[in-house]
Amino acid sequence: MAVSDHVDFSTFMEGVKKRNPGQPEFVQAVQEVSEDIFDFIADKEEYHAQQILRRIAEPDRVVSFRVCWEDDNGNIRVQRGWRVQNNNAIGPYKGGIRFHPSVTESVLKFLAFEQTFKNALTGLPMGGGKGGSNFNPKGKSVREIMRFCQSFMTELYRHIGADIDVPAGDIGVGGREIGFMFGQYKRITNEFTGVLTGKGLEWGGSLIRTEATGYGAVYFLANMLAAKGQDLVGKTAVISGSGNVATHAAEKIVQLGGKVLTLSDSGGFIHDPDGITQEKIDWVKAHKTHRRGRIEEYCDEFKSASFTAGKTPWGVKCDVALPCATQNELLGDDAKALVANGCIAVSEGANMPTNLEGVHVFKDAKIMFAPGKAANAGGVAVSGLEMSQNSGRRAWSEGELQQMLKDIMDGIHKSCITYGDQGDGYIDYVKGANIAGFKKVADAMLAFGVV
Repeated sequence: MAVSDHVDFSTFMEGVKKRNPGQPEFVQAVQEVSEDIFDFIADKEEYHAQQILRRIAEPDRVVSFRVCWEDDNGNIRVQRGWRVQNNNAIGPYKGGIRFHPSVTESVLKFLAFEQTFKNALTGLPMGGGKGGSNFNPKGKSVREIMRFCQSFMTELYRHIGADIDVPAGDIGVGGREIGFMFGQYKRITNEFTGVLTGKGLEWGGSLIRTEATGYGAVYFLANMLAAKGQDLVGKTAVISGSGNVATHAAEKIVQLGGKVLTLSDSGGFIHDPDGITQEKIDWVKAHKTHRRGRIEEYCDEFKSASFTAGKTPWGVKCDVALPCATQNELLGDDAKALVANGCIAVSEGANMPTNLEGVHVFKDAKIMFAPGKAANAGGVAVSGLEMSQNSGRRAWSEGELQQMLKDIMDGIHKSCITYGDQGDGYIDYVKGANIAGFKKVADAMLAFGVV
């Protein structure tokens, strides 16, 4: 095949859309990556001849299944579950399980596609996958959640394994849900293996897993600033979300001398001009984790704050921003507002929280912008380290794991610079992350032949 015979980007994307009708999230993810990859592979015949990008954009398999469970009133409820195994060229499939009403096949395919490159960036031997259900744990009793998790795992167990596919938690799936699913897996298989990560410390979990995604996003942000001779001391930060990622990102920013102004949930956002201190972060953690409360109630506890219902925090003036809630929460107009208000850096704590228009706004303005596949890779990195600890039947100390996490995030930053340096002082971190992740997976696929 001659290079001149290769399809162009538009033709490639038309094919993706045709093969994946009604899946806008997945198409968006493929487009965002492919925009950079097409330029990179333009003169690389081997990638074209072996149809590498086309193959990565087609999951190895998508498993869909029925999940039946009984609520506390004796009613039979029916949900749908999925596991998307996107690519295992460099290791077992690895990616979280999400329980949320917004979960669809398209959402999970986009997450598994992104996970493939994110996992490659960590340098650890992990492929990309994702799973979940449209089950909503909010408003459910603990016993209802347990029954659902057990039913979900009764089907999922046959598709996963410590050397096949290792799920973890995600939105709606924390330590409690991982425990229920691991218990059911152990009961069915009579095996105690590292088939899930995010486990409790008493039964095979790893220290700092809860903190890892948020901490990692801030480590990456600090690396971007350091490359420009700056740091977080005295910088103001706007953060969305109020779960594990958001609160631990806030915690690390405070530790590094920054001032956090906002947190949010699906109801709106709080703005605390006095700063969200460690004491206040600890209150939010307890409020969200144990009391299952709403962020609006922060204002009852801390009178310096105000609550804005139904809005995101991107209009608040800041130096740095960390979207840590969910996909497509930061739109084009939000990006323009951040740029206009003097924001100099954005580090994505969530998966694809900035839509394509927003990404282009940041890149056109040449502000420092770290995509989720690079910035939030800390979580899956420590999950990979949990897999290593399980395989070796050992546990590393918190200090060892903190250093490993920082080293991994430093390595990802260096990879992004290698492929994202535009030669004019601007680092295109999106391009750098996309190419670095793609190259590792693609080269492994070339070695295996057509499989």
